[in-house]
Amino acid sequence: MIQYLYLGRVGYDEGLRLQAEIAGLVAEGRAQNVLLLLEHPPVLTLGRNANRANILASDEMLERRGVTVHEINRGGDVTYHGPGQVVGYPIFDLRTLHGPSGGRMGPVDFVRGMEEALIRLCGGFGVRAGRIAGLTGVWCGGPADGKLLDKSGGTERKIGAIGIHVSRGITSHGFAFNVTTDLKDFALIIPCGIPDHAVTSLELEVQEPEKLPTLEAIAHAAVRQFGQVFGEQVLAVESLDALRAEAAAAPAHFPAEDTPVQVPAEVERLRGGSERPIRV
Repeated sequence: MIQYLYLGRVGYDEGLRLQAEIAGLVAEGRAQNVLLLLEHPPVLTLGRNANRANILASDEMLERRGVTVHEINRGGDVTYHGPGQVVGYPIFDLRTLHGPSGGRMGPVDFVRGMEEALIRLCGGFGVRAGRIAGLTGVWCGGPADGKLLDKSGGTERKIGAIGIHVSRGITSHGFAFNVTTDLKDFALIIPCGIPDHAVTSLELEVQEPEKLPTLEAIAHAAVRQFGQVFGEQVLAVESLDALRAEAAAAPAHFPAEDTPVQVPAEVERLRGGSERPIRV
């Protein structure tokens, strides 16, 4: 089961706090796997392996443009979140998911599944997208069909960035999918630390951008693809309060062989136990 909520525009610090709160509930068995869908104000995030030099703008310029910077513990380098982007934070217990071989799903297979969901999301709007060998994320710009793009031609354009953190089997962070994002803001950085890294948006790739549905409708479409890819039923939750009330009524249940997850703390800097970041 995947429970999901669309939260609209949420500040980045609040998004981190919500991830920490829900990760604790999922780890205790009080909540199902939860997918948070939202939009952030302009923000740059630096992953565990980030090089600060990949932020090209000065602190003064960022302040003038209202762009904040956060150092976090997902994998990867620097990325951008902003208006017009569907951001998804899957707070999933990987021990509840099955990998391609039938055993428990590992972090890499989980990331591949997220890519597949976004590739299918693009396909639903008539946009062909795929992967690039050696890189994480979803790209447009070639004969994709969900397969590997050939980056030798230099025409590939990234539409979806992915970076996760895993602590004792519980995932956090997730994906950013450009819908109507102002791509000029990507000029503030070297996205994901990759030089000549072209980006695109669904608005630019579809045949009739004026017919695109709302950001919320696209977020709901992403949820359906997650359910299909991971073979899970999806269920909308009315509100955060409803999720909290359901969790409060549920008894805590820790898997016998596992230690409860430490609450991540970027609000307290996502502290945690065994940590495995996945690069963007």
